[in-house]
Amino acid sequence: MDKIVIWGGERLEGEVQISGAKNAALPILVSSLLTQGWNTFRNVPDLRDIKTIKSLLGHLGASFREQDGNVLQVNAERIASCDAPYELVKTMRASILVLGPLVARLGAARVSLPGGCAIGARPVNLHINALEQMGADITLADGYLEARAKRLKGARVYFDISTVTGTENIMMAACLAQGETVLENAAREPEIVNLAQVLAAMGAKISGAGTDVIKIEGVEKLSPVEAEIIPDRIEAGTFIIAAGITGGDITLKGCVPGHLEALTKKMRDSGMEIIASEDSIRAVGKDKIHSVDIKTLPYPGFPTDLQAQMMAYMAVADGSSLISETVFENRFMHVSELQRMGADIKVQGGNAVVRGVRRLRGAPVMATDLRASASLILAGLAAEGRTDLSRVYHIDRGYEKIEKKLSALGARISRVKE
Repeated sequence: MDKIVIWGGERLEGEVQISGAKNAALPILVSSLLTQGWNTFRNVPDLRDIKTIKSLLGHLGASFREQDGNVLQVNAERIASCDAPYELVKTMRASILVLGPLVARLGAARVSLPGGCAIGARPVNLHINALEQMGADITLADGYLEARAKRLKGARVYFDISTVTGTENIMMAACLAQGETVLENAAREPEIVNLAQVLAAMGAKISGAGTDVIKIEGVEKLSPVEAEIIPDRIEAGTFIIAAGITGGDITLKGCVPGHLEALTKKMRDSGMEIIASEDSIRAVGKDKIHSVDIKTLPYPGFPTDLQAQMMAYMAVADGSSLISETVFENRFMHVSELQRMGADIKVQGGNAVVRGVRRLRGAPVMATDLRASASLILAGLAAEGRTDLSRVYHIDRGYEKIEKKLSALGARISRVKE
């Protein structure tokens, strides 16, 4: 098992290249199931979750060709199976994304209920209800969803809550359905827009992506494409917070500032200088961090995937802040680990009151999920002494070579064997 060792107190400076977005790459790679022939996807990040989805697609019958520069080609012409087994699905909830495309193309799917980070309920009933409205017959047996449909039919689908993977799953399924599908209360995230752009390039008829109403007119077939994965806004946000928590000066290259406005407003309120251009952001931290309150919301609100990192930042701010988590009910598991480092945090239901301290102290800590891992690395960067982070397989799910990127900015950080 690896662990990450951090010696805190270094001011981070320099440039960092932002990788492709994990949460965009996963559904886009899955969308290849809707086509026959070689798709070429650029800016695919080298992550544990990408390896997981490749293993799953390979099990279904897809072939791959890798090229330099984070280019991945996928050919799903010969799908040999419609079964997504537990051993391939258990580590990542996004595996449920194969359900809609398999039913749409093959008329059948058998997909294990997914696993992933234990940050609260992310029910698949929204996916099931939508597919049933489109004519699929779905049963649950022995932990597997089994779906059948001669051909899906367009329907008007209303999501009770905003669901990113639900929106993506039904978008893909609707592309090969008969007639028009209308998704209401659809998720609006940039990753949804990226997927819609790829599907449209394949020949799908989609409108409204980026709004809460998406319309898809089904077509008979889709064709392979060349497409690019958008930059990872959560990785970018993590590096902005890294500049703030270390009083550093970091320029993020290859990002989309418009995707980060909810965060950059809060960072400016905290005293940071944020200078945005077309495809880069310069983030300059100051000696004094002002406390700010945040409330997580679906996009374009403050992202839940940056809540843990923001809590580490507020742990060394001047004053008290209130952090409200409204998206996932169990996403404060990093609190106890931050407390081990000297953070003053009190949790009351979905709210955390963070009283800033002068300095955190290095300590042995354990990652509980992907974004909690990032928050503990940030805390370690700002702490006195040594921090040892175990269970780093969580961070590898969503951050590409994070210790190397931070080291290049001046951090004293390394990966070692436990």
